[in-house]
Amino acid sequence: MRFLLIGGSGFIGPHVVSALERGGHDVVVFHRGQSRSAAGHEIIGDRRALAEHARELRAARPDVVVDLILSSGRQAHELMDIFRGEAARVVALSSCDVYRACGILHGTEPGPLQPVPLTETSELRTVLRTYPPHRVKMLQQVFAWLDEEYDKIPVEQEILSDAQLPGTVLRLPMVYGPGDPLRRLQPIVKRVDDGRPAILLEETFARWRGPRGYVENVAAAIALAAADARAAGRIYNVGEAECVTELEWAERIAAAMGWRGEFVVLPEDRTPPHLRMPGNAEQHWTIDTTRIREELGYREPIAQDAAIRRTIEWEHANPTPSSPHAFDYAAEDAALVKT
Repeated sequence: MRFLLIGGSGFIGPHVVSALERGGHDVVVFHRGQSRSAAGHEIIGDRRALAEHARELRAARPDVVVDLILSSGRQAHELMDIFRGEAARVVALSSCDVYRACGILHGTEPGPLQPVPLTETSELRTVLRTYPPHRVKMLQQVFAWLDEEYDKIPVEQEILSDAQLPGTVLRLPMVYGPGDPLRRLQPIVKRVDDGRPAILLEETFARWRGPRGYVENVAAAIALAAADARAAGRIYNVGEAECVTELEWAERIAAAMGWRGEFVVLPEDRTPPHLRMPGNAEQHWTIDTTRIREELGYREPIAQDAAIRRTIEWEHANPTPSSPHAFDYAAEDAALVKT
């Protein structure tokens, strides 16, 4: 089969390319050309001006189009218009932030806590626009493809409602691994490297459970769903089968580094502000990934301990002078003195 990957040269895309090519498929990548594509064939262009490249994209004659960077319903509508009658299916990456539980977690949705684990039929957010404008602008500094209308709910509606062009939607977790632009392991890795004798966590955040997935494993799920015609018209949660607490996750990272310090869990009023999680951390974000495992036979190719170890190695090999995370050790030391 021939696959066209839109935005396939970033964090996840190269691993999707590798997985598809290992399966004997031909892959074309459409990207901005700011990094080298892992595929043998590429088309250079801007996702935000996709229609300008419509003729060239159709000429690639893809069987399946995989869009890794869809941001809004408007973009999804444009995508379907370009490939209707040209491709057999479109696969779109969505996010577990479509669930109403996400809105309750962030304080944008009213009502009681949502039951977990979240399945593909769990309630979606009733408030569109996942994040406020200032948050979107911050995210755009990391993800240049993200537009001001960012919301995966309209994306899913466009992808799954076309009578002529079947779609598949994959709801992704928090993805970690080498190249992670959000440096999700850094808060623990840096504190261990800096010789902190204790690492603090706010108590509700320490108990919070959310979905995670190692980048190569997530890419394997994307490639599997893209290559399997049974995925047409389906939505799949993607992530590790076990959703551990933030404390358990931190402990696994620290153990992989041989740390012998202590995790200290504090009530909110004694936790430094930079360590407090905004929103309602009583709303867990645990997901059920049974559907993709049973319907498509998905299994993670990389075990979690190896995934954590590889990510730590990448963090050490790629230190960053500017971090998306706060490290106010003076405030943390002051909080420890009061324990």
